[in-house]
Amino acid sequence: MSDAVLARLAGLFGELLPADAVITDPVRLRTYDCDGLTYHRATPGIVVIPDTAQQIAAVVRLCDEYGVPFVARGSGTGLSGGALPRTDGVLIVTSRMRRILEIDLPNRRAVVEPGVTNLAITEAVRDQGYYYAPDPSSQQVCSIGGNVAENSGGAHCLKYGFTVNHILGLEIVTPDGEIVELSADDPGYDLLGAFVGSEGTLGITTKITVRLSRTPEAVTTLLAAFTSIEGGGQAVSAIIAAGIVPAAIEMMDALAIEAAEAAVSCAYPQGAGAVLIVELDGPRAEVAHQFAEVNRICRETGAFEIRVAASAEERAAIWKGRKSAFAAVGRISPAYIVQDGVVPRTALPEVLAGIDRLQEEYGIRVANVFHAGDGNLHPLVLFDDAVPGQGELAETVSGRILDLCIEYGGSITGEHGVGVDKSRYMPKMFTEEDLDTMQLVRCAFDPRGLSNPGKIFPTPRLCGEVPGVRKGVHPLVESGRAEQF
Repeated sequence: MSDAVLARLAGLFGELLPADAVITDPVRLRTYDCDGLTYHRATPGIVVIPDTAQQIAAVVRLCDEYGVPFVARGSGTGLSGGALPRTDGVLIVTSRMRRILEIDLPNRRAVVEPGVTNLAITEAVRDQGYYYAPDPSSQQVCSIGGNVAENSGGAHCLKYGFTVNHILGLEIVTPDGEIVELSADDPGYDLLGAFVGSEGTLGITTKITVRLSRTPEAVTTLLAAFTSIEGGGQAVSAIIAAGIVPAAIEMMDALAIEAAEAAVSCAYPQGAGAVLIVELDGPRAEVAHQFAEVNRICRETGAFEIRVAASAEERAAIWKGRKSAFAAVGRISPAYIVQDGVVPRTALPEVLAGIDRLQEEYGIRVANVFHAGDGNLHPLVLFDDAVPGQGELAETVSGRILDLCIEYGGSITGEHGVGVDKSRYMPKMFTEEDLDTMQLVRCAFDPRGLSNPGKIFPTPRLCGEVPGVRKGVHPLVESGRAEQF
């Protein structure tokens, strides 16, 4: 973006928005140069902080008119560089749009703006016996608009699913500045489902209708300590094999426990090589039966101590270490990379063993924290950025962990998204034809490629280009049987 275009846009934005809603000062712009993934940085050309969907639409229309890229940002807690701004573009920050617009308990839904924090939704309805189920570890600060962009999960996604399972409708601003409603009740193609998890590449969310869940009759939380992570893994497999679907099954290894102790004094059992947190919820009789089974399984697979929360305070204490794990490793390492991959549950022992081998091979420590019930790994790769070459080694280990996930039939991301950080791994998971097809969806929404460009795809194709897989005549068309396609 040229200085002339920058100045022109800043002036036009100043006519549309409050005086303090347009930022061009270089020092203030640096506040927004990254999201939670701090080793990718770019200072935005302009930052705007709108109050309404109409203001966002007006800003986007100007970007479209001038051919200027734009990126949406919520609380900035993302961990894949999905909200990394463009130095030649506009960063649209939704942090002022924090209103809960409607709570409709008879229909178990709420309508909120994108800057509302995840936990604020639950806090607004908790006294009436409801809550919002998706619960990322950053739920106190992450915004619901960002959750929609990344299709966030959390500890309880094993039983309750991801964000996409709890979104009933969206108001979005399309990449050409039109305000459009998407609903789960719309006929035809699932455009709502396509938008959730699109990481801001299909437009900007300006209003969200979420599904509210009834607070379960009973909740039981237990913590089981094992001498090794293998023992905890055996317990997870046995619990699932018994037909029990807990609300959550989380595991931390010894290094992650050490970090949590240093950060929040969570007082997990001493000498634990791994701790398993199992939470059961539902009808009281069902929870009691499941708890007896889980307690038995944990003891039979080698748990040397089991703690059961007797109150809400004790439940919070058990979760405290797990919820703080990502930030906690800063107490035991000057720098770290938060990774996010998925493997089949049955492959967990082999993949964890592979991560151990990588630690030995590269001399880089890895703390393991993961959603054990669905095989969503969050390895924390620790290094000292003051030591020359350690950052590069950590990046190599981080990449090889993703290679392990792919090798065992998994994915390069479970809930943190692809963003700019993992786009180079997409060709390892998908063929060129697959990626071309995905980009056709993007081009249908954003033919000019202005909405959060440079994310997800390693080599973005211009929408005017014809993907190679579509050269020539499709055999069904040639044979006259296209109606069967």
